[in-house]
Amino acid sequence: MVREKAISSLSYKDAGVDIDAGAALVQAVKPLSRSTERPGVMGSLGGFGALFDLRAAGYTDPILVSGTDGVGTKLVVAITAGIHDTIGIDLVAMCVNDLITQGAAPLFFLDYYASGRLDIATGTSILTGIANGCRQAGCALIGGETAEMPGMYRDGDYDLAGFAVGAVERNAMITGDACSDGDTLLGIAASGPHSNGFSLIRRIVTDAGLNYADPAPFKDHQSLGKALLTPTRIYSRSCLAAAPHGIKAMAHITGGGLFENVPRVLPKSLAARLDGGSWEVPAVFRWLAKAGGVTPEEMARTFNCGVGMVIAVAPNAAEAVAHSLREHGETVFTIGHLEQRSDGPPLTIDGWDAAWGG
Repeated sequence: MVREKAISSLSYKDAGVDIDAGAALVQAVKPLSRSTERPGVMGSLGGFGALFDLRAAGYTDPILVSGTDGVGTKLVVAITAGIHDTIGIDLVAMCVNDLITQGAAPLFFLDYYASGRLDIATGTSILTGIANGCRQAGCALIGGETAEMPGMYRDGDYDLAGFAVGAVERNAMITGDACSDGDTLLGIAASGPHSNGFSLIRRIVTDAGLNYADPAPFKDHQSLGKALLTPTRIYSRSCLAAAPHGIKAMAHITGGGLFENVPRVLPKSLAARLDGGSWEVPAVFRWLAKAGGVTPEEMARTFNCGVGMVIAVAPNAAEAVAHSLREHGETVFTIGHLEQRSDGPPLTIDGWDAAWGG
């Protein structure tokens, strides 16, 4: 006689998904969400969809601008170093800094947070950073998704994605179409590598035999992990305040560095010429270049090299735009100009090797 195996009673928690932990995290997020509220927000967290009223936000003829992004393998540094409270700022920054290049004010933000096993303390730390970033940007955290997927991620690993929507009045859009030969290029200082090039950064750290708990070779009184996790600077309030003073184009310097991102916002007939000695390359980049044997050209093709946003303005508007940016706490450099493009590259950096001591 074949004896049937007794079937035990299984639950979703037995399969690795803790619904109660997810609900607890939602409750922890609610006050963080309320701290980011701005005009236009309707309802609160917990519904199937998030609502936003553009008329209540003060728009009459708005164009919506949207963007989505992540923070790349900077997540690996955060996870390995066990530092989770700033990576959410990076997530917001990478999305909203893209929106403002077209003159759009960020209105609301949603996040996607996935892990193999939900840790409430880690999740709360991450979402606290996201709320902090939203407050810096002036946008509301109005929703998101927390996914617990056992078997998809190793224990302790997680992934993040962000989604932002902004708006700009139709007649105030920044398109780059008004740029012309002789326009001045301003650069706004970055806080560090921001959230780009971390696959190369991690390789350099490994090859140098360093751990993220070791002292940072380029910054006193900080661990290497903490220094590398310096959050991406959020430029929304400063750049939007300066826009009416004459900004013609804005380039967010993300993946692809200076070489790839500045030409993206320019008419095909124009090229950018930068003065490589017009700003001081921060110590973190000098260390990366030296420790990794990375050429100056490769540095500018991978990293922002100290310039997180590049702005094109008419020469007679440069002083007013720079003054407005500085009033909002930015460090601003005059880094170059636009010129007619012939058969050459869309961006040239004069004296770039010399700026690195080469």
